[in-house]
Amino acid sequence: MDISDRVLYEDNHLIVVNKLPSEIVQGDKTGDVCLLDDVKAYIKEKYDKPGNVFAGLVHRIDRPVSGAVVFAKTSKALSRMTVKVKDRDFQKVYLAIVKNRPPKDADVLEDYIVKNEKQNKSYIVPEGTKEAKLARLSYRLVGKSDHYYLLEVELFTGRHHQIRCQLAHIGCPIKGDLKYGYPRSNPDASICLHAYRISFEHPVQKTLIDITAPLPKTQPWPSFREE
Repeated sequence: MDISDRVLYEDNHLIVVNKLPSEIVQGDKTGDVCLLDDVKAYIKEKYDKPGNVFAGLVHRIDRPVSGAVVFAKTSKALSRMTVKVKDRDFQKVYLAIVKNRPPKDADVLEDYIVKNEKQNKSYIVPEGTKEAKLARLSYRLVGKSDHYYLLEVELFTGRHHQIRCQLAHIGCPIKGDLKYGYPRSNPDASICLHAYRISFEHPVQKTLIDITAPLPKTQPWPSFREE
């Protein structure tokens, strides 16, 4: 799908794109084409810009995850947005598909998480464990299908694989997420976690920006009814 079909918001300072499942955000050792490069190419072509085009990545989402990703089109916007993300002045709401109904229909989860660099995986550990960081999120049950449950998750901290790790810990690994205990992978190597909504104050105009990213069209996303 062309980038122009996935732009959720754009002005002189920012561009927000709906990332596809399994699309990589930033270049890595795989050498696969990344979303950041595609965004730069889109800006270059649309505005007929000569030379190198600036596009700064404001935040990341994991490769198997889909949804809204924010890029800055100027260095000033990037520096201001980076501060917002660091200060948690940047609301992020996700949707997750799980096989098991959670213990409660709504809850706040607080855990301590340690990242294992070699495994590229996070673990929940007792408070006070060396290098452990507090991870906090809320979830609520918002839909169900014949086989799955749909959870809305709001992040209050930004830890490595936080949603994946914390949901797995309560017996609700995300569909397709082999790393955190789901028994089968998805055909496209994605997991059913979608960065659904982001909201923040515009770094220059100071207006409220509130963006939702359309859900993937692949099953089982279209099959949910409200809980």
